[in-house]
Amino acid sequence: MNGSTPGLQALPRAYLFVPADRPERFAKARASGADAVIVDLEDAVAPEAKARARDALAAALDESAPLVVRINAAGTPWFDDDLELCRHPGVAAVMLPKAEGIDAVCTVVETTFKDVLPIIESARGLQEIHSIARVPGVIRLAFGSVDLALDLGIDCDPDGAEIELLAFRSQLVLGSRLAALAAPVDGVSTAIHGVQRLQVDAERSRRLGFGAKLCIHPQQVATVQAVFAPSPQRIAWARRVCEAFAAAGGAAVAVDGQMVDLPVVQRARAVLRDAGLSA
Repeated sequence: MNGSTPGLQALPRAYLFVPADRPERFAKARASGADAVIVDLEDAVAPEAKARARDALAAALDESAPLVVRINAAGTPWFDDDLELCRHPGVAAVMLPKAEGIDAVCTVVETTFKDVLPIIESARGLQEIHSIARVPGVIRLAFGSVDLALDLGIDCDPDGAEIELLAFRSQLVLGSRLAALAAPVDGVSTAIHGVQRLQVDAERSRRLGFGAKLCIHPQQVATVQAVFAPSPQRIAWARRVCEAFAAAGGAAVAVDGQMVDLPVVQRARAVLRDAGLSA
Protein backbone atom coordinates (compact mmCIF):
# COMPACT_ATOMS: atom_id res chain seq x y z
CA MET A 1 0.00 0.00 0.00
CA ASN A 2 1.39 3.35 -1.05
CA GLY A 3 0.88 6.67 0.65
CA SER A 4 0.04 9.91 -1.10
CA THR A 5 0.79 9.78 -4.78
CA PRO A 6 2.10 12.84 -6.63
CA GLY A 7 -0.46 14.06 -9.14
CA LEU A 8 -3.32 12.16 -7.45
CA GLN A 9 -5.40 14.97 -5.95
CA ALA A 10 -8.79 14.85 -4.29
CA LEU A 11 -11.50 16.91 -5.98
CA PRO A 12 -12.65 20.12 -4.28
CA ARG A 13 -15.06 19.52 -1.44
CA ALA A 14 -15.68 23.09 -0.28
CA TYR A 15 -16.27 25.83 -2.86
CA LEU A 16 -16.33 29.30 -1.27
CA PHE A 17 -18.17 32.23 -2.87
CA VAL A 18 -16.81 35.75 -2.64
CA PRO A 19 -18.51 38.79 -4.27
CA ALA A 20 -16.64 40.14 -7.28
CA ASP A 21 -17.27 43.72 -6.16
CA ARG A 22 -15.44 43.11 -2.88
CA PRO A 23 -11.84 42.60 -4.09
CA GLU A 24 -10.52 43.26 -0.58
CA ARG A 25 -12.03 39.89 0.36
CA PHE A 26 -10.30 37.87 -2.36
CA ALA A 27 -7.13 37.27 -0.35
CA LYS A 28 -9.13 36.27 2.71
CA ALA A 29 -11.12 33.82 0.64
CA ARG A 30 -7.93 32.31 -0.78
CA ALA A 31 -6.54 32.01 2.75
CA SER A 32 -9.71 30.39 4.11
CA GLY A 33 -8.60 26.86 3.33
CA ALA A 34 -11.38 26.38 0.79
CA ASP A 35 -10.56 23.90 -1.94
CA ALA A 36 -11.76 26.36 -4.59
CA VAL A 37 -12.74 30.03 -4.48
CA ILE A 38 -15.62 31.20 -6.68
CA VAL A 39 -15.66 34.91 -7.45
CA ASP A 40 -19.31 35.76 -8.01
CA LEU A 41 -20.34 38.15 -10.76
CA GLU A 42 -23.98 37.08 -10.56
CA ASP A 43 -26.27 37.06 -7.51
CA ALA A 44 -23.85 38.78 -5.14
CA VAL A 45 -23.49 41.84 -7.37
CA ALA A 46 -26.18 44.47 -7.98
CA PRO A 47 -26.96 45.26 -11.64
CA GLU A 48 -25.47 48.75 -11.44
CA ALA A 49 -22.23 47.32 -10.05
CA LYS A 50 -21.68 44.55 -12.63
CA ALA A 51 -19.15 46.39 -14.80
CA ARG A 52 -17.24 47.67 -11.81
CA ALA A 53 -17.13 44.18 -10.30
CA ARG A 54 -15.82 42.71 -13.55
CA ASP A 55 -13.07 45.32 -13.68
CA ALA A 56 -12.11 44.59 -10.06
CA LEU A 57 -11.87 40.89 -10.81
CA ALA A 58 -9.82 41.48 -13.95
CA ALA A 59 -7.31 43.48 -11.92
CA ALA A 60 -7.04 40.74 -9.31
CA LEU A 61 -6.67 37.67 -11.53
CA ASP A 62 -3.41 35.84 -10.93
CA GLU A 63 -2.25 32.96 -13.09
CA SER A 64 -0.40 31.41 -10.15
CA ALA A 65 -3.58 31.26 -8.04
CA PRO A 66 -6.47 30.77 -10.47
CA LEU A 67 -10.06 31.35 -9.42
CA VAL A 68 -13.40 29.90 -10.43
CA VAL A 69 -15.74 32.61 -11.74
CA ARG A 70 -19.52 32.50 -11.58
CA ILE A 71 -20.64 34.54 -14.54
CA ASN A 72 -24.04 36.02 -15.27
CA ALA A 73 -26.53 33.79 -17.05
CA ALA A 74 -26.92 33.52 -20.80
CA GLY A 75 -29.34 36.10 -22.09
CA THR A 76 -28.34 38.78 -19.58
CA PRO A 77 -26.64 42.00 -20.70
CA TRP A 78 -23.42 40.97 -18.95
CA PHE A 79 -22.96 37.46 -20.35
CA ASP A 80 -20.70 38.24 -23.30
CA ASP A 81 -18.37 40.54 -21.35
CA ASP A 82 -18.14 37.98 -18.56
CA LEU A 83 -17.12 35.31 -21.06
CA GLU A 84 -14.42 37.52 -22.52
CA LEU A 85 -12.95 38.06 -19.05
CA CYS A 86 -12.97 34.31 -18.40
CA ARG A 87 -10.50 33.75 -21.21
CA HIS A 88 -7.85 35.09 -18.80
CA PRO A 89 -5.32 32.43 -17.65
CA GLY A 90 -6.11 33.35 -14.06
CA VAL A 91 -9.58 31.83 -14.41
CA ALA A 92 -9.52 28.15 -13.49
CA ALA A 93 -13.09 27.30 -14.44
CA VAL A 94 -16.42 28.93 -15.20
CA MET A 95 -19.57 28.39 -13.15
CA LEU A 96 -22.63 28.91 -15.35
CA PRO A 97 -25.84 29.79 -13.48
CA LYS A 98 -29.31 28.86 -14.68
CA ALA A 99 -28.05 26.26 -17.12
CA GLU A 100 -31.11 25.19 -19.11
CA GLY A 101 -29.71 23.60 -22.25
CA ILE A 102 -26.58 22.77 -24.15
CA ASP A 103 -26.38 25.95 -26.22
CA ALA A 104 -25.23 28.24 -23.41
CA VAL A 105 -22.92 25.58 -22.02
CA CYS A 106 -21.29 25.05 -25.41
CA THR A 107 -20.89 28.81 -25.84
CA VAL A 108 -19.03 29.03 -22.54
CA VAL A 109 -16.71 26.15 -23.44
CA GLU A 110 -16.04 27.40 -26.97
CA THR A 111 -15.46 31.01 -25.94
CA THR A 112 -13.40 30.60 -22.79
CA PHE A 113 -11.69 27.23 -23.42
CA LYS A 114 -12.23 26.54 -19.71
CA ASP A 115 -13.86 23.77 -17.70
CA VAL A 116 -17.49 24.49 -16.86
CA LEU A 117 -19.64 23.83 -13.80
CA PRO A 118 -23.28 24.34 -14.82
CA ILE A 119 -25.71 25.15 -12.02
CA ILE A 120 -29.01 23.29 -12.29
CA GLU A 121 -31.56 25.57 -10.66
CA SER A 122 -34.77 25.50 -12.69
CA ALA A 123 -37.37 23.06 -13.95
CA ARG A 124 -36.00 23.39 -17.48
CA GLY A 125 -32.48 22.75 -16.22
CA LEU A 126 -33.65 19.55 -14.58
CA GLN A 127 -35.36 18.50 -17.81
CA GLU A 128 -32.13 19.02 -19.77
CA ILE A 129 -29.75 17.68 -17.13
CA HIS A 130 -28.58 14.64 -19.07
CA SER A 131 -27.71 16.59 -22.23
CA ILE A 132 -26.00 19.32 -20.19
CA ALA A 133 -23.92 16.78 -18.28
CA ARG A 134 -22.61 15.26 -21.52
CA VAL A 135 -21.27 18.47 -23.05
CA PRO A 136 -17.47 18.11 -23.45
CA GLY A 137 -15.86 20.52 -21.04
CA VAL A 138 -18.42 20.09 -18.27
CA ILE A 139 -16.55 18.73 -15.28
CA ARG A 140 -19.17 18.83 -12.56
CA LEU A 141 -22.81 19.76 -11.98
CA ALA A 142 -23.88 22.07 -9.16
CA PHE A 143 -27.29 22.29 -7.51
CA GLY A 144 -28.99 25.66 -7.09
CA SER A 145 -31.40 24.76 -4.31
CA VAL A 146 -32.67 28.26 -3.51
CA ASP A 147 -33.51 29.23 -7.10
CA LEU A 148 -34.96 25.82 -7.90
CA ALA A 149 -37.33 25.98 -4.94
CA LEU A 150 -38.43 29.43 -6.12
CA ASP A 151 -38.92 28.27 -9.70
CA LEU A 152 -41.02 25.28 -8.63
CA GLY A 153 -42.98 27.15 -5.98
CA ILE A 154 -41.66 24.90 -3.23
CA ASP A 155 -41.68 26.24 0.34
CA CYS A 156 -38.98 24.31 2.17
CA ASP A 157 -39.32 23.73 5.90
CA PRO A 158 -36.27 25.54 7.37
CA ASP A 159 -35.90 22.78 9.97
CA GLY A 160 -36.58 19.88 7.63
CA ALA A 161 -33.24 19.49 5.82
CA GLU A 162 -34.99 20.46 2.58
CA ILE A 163 -36.63 17.07 2.18
CA GLU A 164 -38.89 18.75 -0.38
CA LEU A 165 -35.92 18.87 -2.78
CA LEU A 166 -34.73 15.31 -2.21
CA ALA A 167 -35.94 13.97 -5.55
CA PHE A 168 -34.30 16.80 -7.47
CA ARG A 169 -30.96 16.39 -5.72
CA SER A 170 -30.99 12.72 -6.65
CA GLN A 171 -31.47 13.67 -10.31
CA LEU A 172 -28.14 15.51 -10.24
CA VAL A 173 -26.42 12.49 -8.74
CA LEU A 174 -27.93 10.19 -11.37
CA GLY A 175 -27.17 12.56 -14.24
CA SER A 176 -23.58 12.95 -13.12
CA ARG A 177 -23.07 9.20 -12.87
CA LEU A 178 -24.57 8.48 -16.28
CA ALA A 179 -22.31 11.13 -17.84
CA ALA A 180 -19.25 9.80 -15.99
CA LEU A 181 -18.79 13.11 -14.17
CA ALA A 182 -17.45 13.61 -10.67
CA ALA A 183 -20.03 13.63 -7.89
CA PRO A 184 -22.03 16.89 -8.04
CA VAL A 185 -21.76 19.96 -5.82
CA ASP A 186 -24.67 20.68 -3.50
CA GLY A 187 -26.11 24.14 -2.95
CA VAL A 188 -25.55 26.58 -0.13
CA SER A 189 -26.73 26.49 3.46
CA THR A 190 -27.92 30.03 4.11
CA ALA A 191 -27.50 30.01 7.91
CA ILE A 192 -23.97 31.44 8.13
CA HIS A 193 -23.45 30.74 11.83
CA GLY A 194 -25.65 27.64 12.07
CA VAL A 195 -22.92 25.02 12.34
CA GLN A 196 -25.31 22.26 13.39
CA ARG A 197 -27.64 22.99 10.46
CA LEU A 198 -24.68 23.04 8.09
CA GLN A 199 -23.44 19.72 9.45
CA VAL A 200 -26.84 18.13 8.90
CA ASP A 201 -27.10 19.58 5.39
CA ALA A 202 -23.61 18.43 4.40
CA GLU A 203 -24.09 14.92 5.79
CA ARG A 204 -27.36 14.60 3.90
CA SER A 205 -25.60 15.68 0.72
CA ARG A 206 -22.82 13.14 1.20
CA ARG A 207 -25.28 10.30 1.84
CA LEU A 208 -27.17 11.22 -1.32
CA GLY A 209 -24.02 10.93 -3.41
CA PHE A 210 -22.82 14.53 -3.63
CA GLY A 211 -19.10 15.10 -3.43
CA ALA A 212 -18.90 18.77 -2.44
CA LYS A 213 -20.88 21.77 -1.27
CA LEU A 214 -21.06 25.49 -1.97
CA CYS A 215 -20.16 27.78 0.94
CA ILE A 216 -21.11 31.42 1.47
CA HIS A 217 -18.82 32.18 4.41
CA PRO A 218 -15.28 31.10 5.41
CA GLN A 219 -16.68 29.75 8.67
CA GLN A 220 -18.49 27.04 6.71
CA VAL A 221 -15.43 25.65 4.97
CA ALA A 222 -13.95 23.45 7.69
CA THR A 223 -17.27 21.76 8.48
CA VAL A 224 -17.95 20.97 4.84
CA GLN A 225 -14.46 19.61 4.29
CA ALA A 226 -14.67 17.42 7.37
CA VAL A 227 -17.98 15.91 6.27
CA PHE A 228 -16.92 15.12 2.71
CA ALA A 229 -13.38 13.97 3.46
CA PRO A 230 -13.01 10.26 4.24
CA SER A 231 -12.46 9.83 7.96
CA PRO A 232 -9.27 8.14 9.24
CA GLN A 233 -11.41 5.16 10.21
CA ARG A 234 -12.87 4.93 6.71
CA ILE A 235 -9.43 5.18 5.12
CA ALA A 236 -8.09 2.46 7.41
CA TRP A 237 -11.02 0.22 6.45
CA ALA A 238 -10.36 0.83 2.75
CA ARG A 239 -6.72 -0.08 3.16
CA ARG A 240 -7.58 -3.32 4.99
CA VAL A 241 -10.05 -4.24 2.25
CA CYS A 242 -7.61 -3.59 -0.60
CA GLU A 243 -4.75 -5.40 1.14
CA ALA A 244 -6.89 -8.43 2.00
CA PHE A 245 -8.30 -8.64 -1.52
CA ALA A 246 -4.82 -8.44 -3.04
CA ALA A 247 -3.52 -11.10 -0.65
CA ALA A 248 -6.40 -13.37 -1.65
CA GLY A 249 -5.48 -13.05 -5.29
CA GLY A 250 -8.72 -11.34 -6.19
CA ALA A 251 -10.98 -13.91 -4.54
CA ALA A 252 -13.75 -13.03 -2.09
CA VAL A 253 -12.42 -12.65 1.44
CA ALA A 254 -13.67 -11.65 4.89
CA VAL A 255 -12.61 -8.31 6.43
CA ASP A 256 -13.86 -7.20 9.83
CA GLY A 257 -16.38 -10.04 9.75
CA GLN A 258 -17.90 -8.89 6.45
CA MET A 259 -17.58 -10.52 3.05
CA VAL A 260 -15.50 -8.53 0.58
CA ASP A 261 -15.87 -9.04 -3.15
CA LEU A 262 -15.14 -6.85 -6.16
CA PRO A 263 -17.93 -4.23 -5.62
CA VAL A 264 -16.75 -3.69 -2.03
CA VAL A 265 -13.16 -3.38 -3.22
CA GLN A 266 -14.18 -0.83 -5.83
CA ARG A 267 -15.86 1.20 -3.09
CA ALA A 268 -12.71 0.97 -0.96
CA ARG A 269 -10.58 2.16 -3.87
CA ALA A 270 -12.94 5.10 -4.34
CA VAL A 271 -12.48 6.06 -0.69
CA LEU A 272 -8.70 6.05 -1.16
CA ARG A 273 -8.99 8.15 -4.32
CA ASP A 274 -11.17 10.64 -2.46
CA ALA A 275 -8.41 10.90 0.15
CA GLY A 276 -5.75 11.47 -2.51
CA LEU A 277 -4.26 8.02 -1.91
CA SER A 278 -3.77 4.98 -4.10
CA ALA A 279 -4.01 1.27 -3.45
